[in-house]
Amino acid sequence: MPVMFNTILQQEGIDPATVRLLRHQDTRSTTLHTPYELWRDSATSFDAYQSVQSIHNRSKFKLPLWASFVADPRGATLFVGLYSAKYVGLSEMDLPRPHTLGVDKAGDFDLYELQLQAALGDLIGKLYVDWGAGTRAWVQRAKDRNKPVVEIRTAFREDEFPGFSKFLKPLSEIPALPKSWIDQLSKTRGVYLLSCPKTKEQYVGSATGDDGFWGRWQSYAQTGHGGNEGLKIREASDYRVSILETAGNQLSRDDIIALEQLWKAKLQSREMGLNKN
Repeated sequence: MPVMFNTILQQEGIDPATVRLLRHQDTRSTTLHTPYELWRDSATSFDAYQSVQSIHNRSKFKLPLWASFVADPRGATLFVGLYSAKYVGLSEMDLPRPHTLGVDKAGDFDLYELQLQAALGDLIGKLYVDWGAGTRAWVQRAKDRNKPVVEIRTAFREDEFPGFSKFLKPLSEIPALPKSWIDQLSKTRGVYLLSCPKTKEQYVGSATGDDGFWGRWQSYAQTGHGGNEGLKIREASDYRVSILETAGNQLSRDDIIALEQLWKAKLQSREMGLNKN
């Protein structure tokens, strides 16, 4: 029998009937930082993100404790803290959203005062639960939706970078890559491939800027097309991103573009793909 999350709460003297479970995830194209990134990189930003909630969800947040989880880059559900939650009321001022370029307007949302609790603090960033099939139901009562614990790690850690030749990720996961991966991809230039899972067509591109593959892919993640005419005219797709060839520091921008043209010819991405030049 797996260990259950409510059992852990009860061992800490916490009644599951007083706890709301929150699973934070945001995959909209307008999202600049996922909830996972906010938690990983800035506790202040993550708390600001949590403290603003829709008026329509007010009835869901009446319990005094929130057990917060985030979807990590793999989609697994990671525990990130137990918070006391006090309803403050409608916000009296505009607040910038920490995860998008938008602003929450005064009077349009509820504001909560959150305090991270010491209870379960040793499990933050280490404990994973099976949220179940209903991930869209991101707010649940702990007493009604007991979660099996699937893993408890000795420390918070992110997956190791697989290497450039083995790198393969959906475009939607690019913004939430581990910091160590971003560091590697930001320092490296070269030629990459986008593959459309819907049409099976391919697009060959090159990363020639100072921020390498990472900088170039961020543009695709934010816009869906990165400014490319061949992708603009297509239906939005969660392209699969991979690396065809890395370029050493001695290669110029023109050298890398020449490599890009060679790969276009090899893969016939002009004739049978999404490249238009």
